[in-house]
Amino acid sequence: MIRPLLFLDVDGPLNPYAAQPERRPAGYTTIRVPAGGTAEGAQGRFPLRRGPLRVWLNPEHGQSLLRLDYELCWATTWMAEANRWIAPVLGLPELPFIDFGDALFRERPDGVHWKTAPLVEYAAGRPFAWVDDEQSELDRAYVAAHHRGRGLLHHVDPRIGLREDDFLVLAGFARSVDRLRPGG
Repeated sequence: MIRPLLFLDVDGPLNPYAAQPERRPAGYTTIRVPAGGTAEGAQGRFPLRRGPLRVWLNPEHGQSLLRLDYELCWATTWMAEANRWIAPVLGLPELPFIDFGDALFRERPDGVHWKTAPLVEYAAGRPFAWVDDEQSELDRAYVAAHHRGRGLLHHVDPRIGLREDDFLVLAGFARSVDRLRPGG
């Protein structure tokens, strides 16, 4: 039986970057990604950062994600770098990632987020949930029009990151998809 995909953004859902900068949220740890890497981990495509990047991560999120009935996949500008910097802190195994290629940060004239079409293409009709802090109604409409399977676009507030309620929504979606499978 094929599980639905869970597309994971880092900055916003896992790293509440918009929280008050002087107050690390409770339960989070701080990592500093050294300067010299490329912007948001996109290897070789964008200029180097001048200083280290502060990232807040909650190590408990890893186990919470693994308990969900999904196949996890990075959907972040960190791309492969998420396996180097983020996965170990969360206790996640190496995960597949979406290589956004030429779509990376490229604004679309229709207002659809630049991640949306590559995610729909990667899912190839498979049910998926996408946690991010940047989706809009335009993205929901795009998924409804271009994706054969079910899709959940779940917005996470970048000031607080993933919370228990978010995990409940994701678990409920996975269960609802399971009921639609033959024999489910």
